[in-house]
Amino acid sequence: MAMQAHKPDLAPGFSNINHVPGYQVPYGYPQHAPGTSQVLTGFETNNKYEIKNTLGQRVYFAAENTDCCTRNCCGPSRPFTMQIIDNLGHEVITLQRPLRCSSCCFPCCLQEMEVQAPPGTPVGYVVQNWHACLPKFTIQDEKRMDILKITGPCVACSCCDDVNFKVKSVDETATVGRISKQWTGFLKEAFTDADNFGITFPMDLDVKMKAVMIGACFLIDFMFFEHGGDNQQRTGVWQ
Repeated sequence: MAMQAHKPDLAPGFSNINHVPGYQVPYGYPQHAPGTSQVLTGFETNNKYEIKNTLGQRVYFAAENTDCCTRNCCGPSRPFTMQIIDNLGHEVITLQRPLRCSSCCFPCCLQEMEVQAPPGTPVGYVVQNWHACLPKFTIQDEKRMDILKITGPCVACSCCDDVNFKVKSVDETATVGRISKQWTGFLKEAFTDADNFGITFPMDLDVKMKAVMIGACFLIDFMFFEHGGDNQQRTGVWQ
């Protein structure tokens, strides 16, 4: 049976975004034990995520949809489609990531993600901006107008502390939110590919842009915190 797509203002799960200041993306994991299969075998599997609100209640389930060859040949840089489903089984958001470069050495073909809500209707984009040292992104609306900026640390390495990507106004004079890769403990960080993220954004931010912020969190996870087949992960835009 085909999964029915609902408009954002009507979808039961999607409407919840409009009533809370932040969302948490607790972890992405291979189907059974978080990260264990991939770390032990070096074999990439489709990522799966739970998306919870600040009360710890699951409001969405997200699943990557890529073929085996793409996952294992392209690793963390792979293109993918991410389907985000509410608790009633309705697909409310689709994320599309094409195959592009992410290194500062290739400024003409940097990362980008399209956010669709409902699936098939673009509502915004996450676009990587060139910088020699810092991870920088722009949140755009469906008309490609800049709405917010995101700036990460020079070294995106989690070592006994959270890694914060600041969400800023378009002119970058004010910090209005944050995407955080949360430290989960030495054993989990060292031996699994499971990650916890937290997202905060302004309460009055347009609901479509909140969906794009969730997309930005997934893009950041794949770019900087996804382990490759050699169990290594990137620490900066120069790699």
